[in-house]
Amino acid sequence: MQKTTQIYGIRTIIEAINSNEPIDKVFIQRGLKGSLIKELEHLLRKNQISNSYVPIEKLDRLTKNNHQGVVANISPIAFHNINEKVEEIMLNKKQPLFLLLDQLSDVRNFGAIIRTAECTGVDAIIIQTKGAAPVTADTIKTSAGAAFKVPIIKVDHIKDAIFHLQASGIKVIAATEKTNQSVYDISFDEGCAIVMGSEGSGISPSILKASDHLAKLPLLGDIESLNVSVACGVFLYEAVRQRLNSLNETS
Repeated sequence: MQKTTQIYGIRTIIEAINSNEPIDKVFIQRGLKGSLIKELEHLLRKNQISNSYVPIEKLDRLTKNNHQGVVANISPIAFHNINEKVEEIMLNKKQPLFLLLDQLSDVRNFGAIIRTAECTGVDAIIIQTKGAAPVTADTIKTSAGAAFKVPIIKVDHIKDAIFHLQASGIKVIAATEKTNQSVYDISFDEGCAIVMGSEGSGISPSILKASDHLAKLPLLGDIESLNVSVACGVFLYEAVRQRLNSLNETS
């Protein structure tokens, strides 16, 4: 299994970007100045690569090498372009199933969700460039290798991905407790996309507003919420159940 590779040094990272390496995130020392860092920042914006400005102590913890104020993680997988991948899927599937993750931050939850997505036939997972959990060695391990099988698409904004899918005829269903409608009242028989929110705040209000349907899981105990990976599994398997029933009825 390929692990996440860490590289460091401004020139090295610039070269990696120019060589189209799948860089997941770049950490830059706060207050760093100079022409090279400006060039790097320009490339990060141009290529829509996630980055954050951190104190030097954070970089020192990331690597013991001479990092020159910049450290980057190269993802063990390559990410897909939404235009190309969605078009490919729509041409080959009558009832595509997409999964959108809004600001999911825990790498193990991410890995568990990828594993379930692969088992339930999800055609692609869509995440946001900034704020999303990175694909790390822990993600790959928790996914049991499914991260190499399910295409993962990165976009600037999840809401833009929703509009793109809707324009392609995909119904978008957001998993949220802020509704009276149960997941069991939603039809998953057509092409659809399920949106799952972050561990803490759930799905952002603007994304809830953009979705076609809101659906919740019935909770019969005292705990007010499920772990996001568990909730995601229930939603995905409800889609599987309905689609299998439809196949049995037509056969």
